[in-house]
Amino acid sequence: MKNFAVGLAEKAIWSVINTAERKLFGDNFIISNLTPYDVIYRDRIMSVRHYLPLEEDSVAIGGEELKVSSKRHRVPLVLVPPLAATSMIFDLMPHRSVVRYFLAKGFDVYLIDWGEVTEDHSDLSLETYVAEWMPAIMQQVRQVSGEQDISIFSYCMGGLLSLMYAAVSGDKHIKNLITVASPVDMHSSGVAGRVLSAIYRPAQITSQLMNISLLDLPAKYLHVPGWLNSVAFKLTSPVGNVVNYLELLLNMWDREYLKEHLTMSQWFDEMVDYPGETIKDMAVHMMINNRMAKGKMRIGEAEAEFKKIECSILAFAGDSDKLVSIKAARSALDIVSSEDKEFCVVPGGHAGVFAGGKAPSNAWAISADWLAERSD
Repeated sequence: MKNFAVGLAEKAIWSVINTAERKLFGDNFIISNLTPYDVIYRDRIMSVRHYLPLEEDSVAIGGEELKVSSKRHRVPLVLVPPLAATSMIFDLMPHRSVVRYFLAKGFDVYLIDWGEVTEDHSDLSLETYVAEWMPAIMQQVRQVSGEQDISIFSYCMGGLLSLMYAAVSGDKHIKNLITVASPVDMHSSGVAGRVLSAIYRPAQITSQLMNISLLDLPAKYLHVPGWLNSVAFKLTSPVGNVVNYLELLLNMWDREYLKEHLTMSQWFDEMVDYPGETIKDMAVHMMINNRMAKGKMRIGEAEAEFKKIECSILAFAGDSDKLVSIKAARSALDIVSSEDKEFCVVPGGHAGVFAGGKAPSNAWAISADWLAERSD
């Protein structure tokens, strides 16, 4: 009984110390973005990272010791994040890092960082990301790597941007493309999908009769702040967020637990703004009109024809994803002309399928093996 009381007292003391440090020096608990890299390209808020080879003989990832491969794959790998989350989700924690995993598997890894969007960036459109930045990024990766062929590993909206780029550019040197939880068919994702499907015809009729469109509105009025993205994401699992907070309170004494918990929470608490111009494009073309699922979509002055995509493609869906349905993610294969294509349903919700505890042995491992066969 005495030892139990001493243990409780010690935990209480450490809880107070950790709480104080968290308030004063919160960054001490954040363990993301620790893998060394060089910035090889910048344009305004966007930048591209080239990760240095791992120096260790093995790395601990996903609860297992992973031997660092001495073999280097010829085809470089470009990681494409979504717009609402920062690039830190690809290098989330040393033991749960997409970047470190693919480095250990022998890939030459590059990561796009879309940057911190503010209201001053409301003019950023899908055309900016897809037709301006993506070609410049690929050119720079090719110059640094010395290779023309490129593989892409993308998550959520990052997958949609990658598909749009491939369709608009006609880039024949995209050798492999992987999408994880990317909602190509937005009318097929749960309640939101049913709502979008229901308003499609009324929205078209209203637009034609009144000769108005969301595209005509000033971008600044449709700019979506990051905190709103965070709230929307958390509302998909309100009970889970309450449980998550209670677990935090019970484990404030455990510094290692806090590092992992607070780093993971940063993903959802510090989401990025959506530029107003991009929201206009997404709302009209992708959400209401569901253009991607129909195979063609206007991006600026160009038209993306997804049947032009012929690269090898692998698409993932999470078996418990409440934001992106299996059908919505599978549509990535339906809109392309690729002969080499594969679809996998793996464990996890929208975040878990990409970076959860089971991701290294599922989506990451499957992707690494699939790419290895197509990267030499």
